[in-house]
Amino acid sequence: LGQTLVSKLEAAEISLNDLDSNFINQINTNNTKMLLAFDALQTIVVNLKTDMLSNFNIAVDYVDADVDYLNFFDLNFIQSYLNKKQDSSSLALFRLSFGLLMTVSIIRFWQKGWIQTLYLDPSFHFSFYGFEWVKPIGEFTYLIFLVCAISAFMVAIGYKYYLSIIIFFLSFTYIELMDKTTYLNHYYFISILSFLMIFLPCNAKFSIDNILSKEKYTFVPKWNIDSIKLLLFIVYFYSGLAKINSDWLLNAQPLKIWLMSNYDLPIIGNTIMQKEWFHYAMSWSGMFYDLLIPFLLIYNRTRVYAFLLVVFFHLFTAVLFPIGMFPYIMIIAALIFFDQETHKKILIRISNLFNLSKMKSVIRENNYFNHPKQKLSLFIITIFFIFQIIFPFRYFLYPGELFWNEQGYKFSWRVMLIEKKGYSTFKIVDGKSKDSFYVMNEEFLTELQERQMSFQPDFILEYAHYLGDHFTNKGIEKVEVYVDSYVTLNGRMNKRFIDPDKDLMKEKRGFKNKEWILPLNEKIKGF
Repeated sequence: LGQTLVSKLEAAEISLNDLDSNFINQINTNNTKMLLAFDALQTIVVNLKTDMLSNFNIAVDYVDADVDYLNFFDLNFIQSYLNKKQDSSSLALFRLSFGLLMTVSIIRFWQKGWIQTLYLDPSFHFSFYGFEWVKPIGEFTYLIFLVCAISAFMVAIGYKYYLSIIIFFLSFTYIELMDKTTYLNHYYFISILSFLMIFLPCNAKFSIDNILSKEKYTFVPKWNIDSIKLLLFIVYFYSGLAKINSDWLLNAQPLKIWLMSNYDLPIIGNTIMQKEWFHYAMSWSGMFYDLLIPFLLIYNRTRVYAFLLVVFFHLFTAVLFPIGMFPYIMIIAALIFFDQETHKKILIRISNLFNLSKMKSVIRENNYFNHPKQKLSLFIITIFFIFQIIFPFRYFLYPGELFWNEQGYKFSWRVMLIEKKGYSTFKIVDGKSKDSFYVMNEEFLTELQERQMSFQPDFILEYAHYLGDHFTNKGIEKVEVYVDSYVTLNGRMNKRFIDPDKDLMKEKRGFKNKEWILPLNEKIKGF
């Protein structure tokens, strides 16, 4: 508490020193500074009147009738929260870490040759509905990745920050949309996080922009940092909710399949990885981890232990599963939950390491960053979070088993919940002569594309339309496309997936219920 009080007193002193000695002049010229100074003092009052008394075990027998604690839905409370400040070091460290990790990720993707194999080699690309126009652009696709990598690095160093983060968001999201085959939850997370960062002053401190403008800002609105925390909270908590299902908790599926396949891991591969108790332990602990870790990171007394758990959990999953940079992104992102003093110390160490402290003398330090379009930013971010909270539950709009038909499955933080394998054979029928033949999928799709297509209904429908258009152009009249498809889900026996009598050329892409998907006829209980 003492450290908190000292920190708040220092912040209040900075706010007071920034005021005109004549308060009437201050109110008339810039009343916002006066209000911020008052708020800085008011936060100390709460610590003195409540926390300090509690720490000294002093009982109070009177009723506090002032407004230190206001109803959350009180407009004054909301306004008071929006006026709260936090040291800008928190955003600066997050920006630096995020930008560097993204730079490394893009370079890694390029170095492994995935641009060629995933985007240039295929002759056909699966698209997201409504974004069919987003396609690779031949050899110029490398240019998109180059722009993405450069903008990520510019975000890291804080050069032309707002332009850089917008370019990064657009280029990274374009890459994500080029082929649905490569969809991963953490790609979606990076896209929406970078969108959120467009509206945050992450260059207020420790940036090239500070050097160019010769000024930096000590404080930013606290809700800026809290918005990042809220997004991480949603990702973790929704992922935990999704694990409350009978397959995950009662059958340890699909973890049982995946863990047993890691038999070649040293020491543990042929021992505990093959034990059923370990499969259940991993399933239940994974569910509790996702549900509880955001709360443990928020609470000061458990934060350090929670962060160590984050590091262990994500490094362990990185060993077990090929999920790329995602574990390291989540480890670095969790640092945002630490207090501002921790962030300041880390930046000071980085500054000393690269001998950046000498630049301080040429940069004027301002007290508070006033975003010129804060109301617009708040409005957009509010809509953004309402969407993020509601959109993952859209699966309630569809009948049938979610894990089977996958209607509403993507973009809902359902991480590693299903193991599906499929086999789909397509039959082309000449509607006029009724002649027919079967398609060799490998003539049109890469191995990865065929594997992903075989068990996902939206892939199957899009591919069927592609085949129909292809053979129409070859001269076949009134093309009909049928598929004989079998899928296995989380260790179950394979089952017919698509109605074999449905001409898929007559089925339209969209958000309507796909009645041509045959039901699983088994209920997986839970979220």
